[in-house]
Amino acid sequence: MYELTVRASFAAAHRLCNHPTKCRHLHGHTWDVELTVAGRDLNADGMLLDFGHLKSLLREIVDGLDHSYLNEHPAFGGEGPDSNPTAENIARHIFTKVKNDLVRNHPAVRLRSVTVWESPKSSVRYTEE
Repeated sequence: MYELTVRASFAAAHRLCNHPTKCRHLHGHTWDVELTVAGRDLNADGMLLDFGHLKSLLREIVDGLDHSYLNEHPAFGGEGPDSNPTAENIARHIFTKVKNDLVRNHPAVRLRSVTVWESPKSSVRYTEE
């Protein structure tokens, strides 16, 4: 089994609605995102997946979040716990977008996890396992 990991960063602001701590106020982070895929078979070039494709895919997703107010992003609109732009919901949002691309374009490659750091010491990892 091969695993391939890429990383990207973006800066964005958010607030956690109805949260009892200071996080309910507008604040920002430089978010780091790590994406890991896995598979058994290499392609004709001897690669699981071209790093460039995975980097471009992740970059396209985080560019849509970069320098934004996440509470106004369509992925976090609505009501309920899924609408709060927490690190957990950001990780799930990125996971879903990457998984959809892999299912369409690289069905032999499986998305293992997306990890989102909101600080060097605080992260969340999302998987479907």
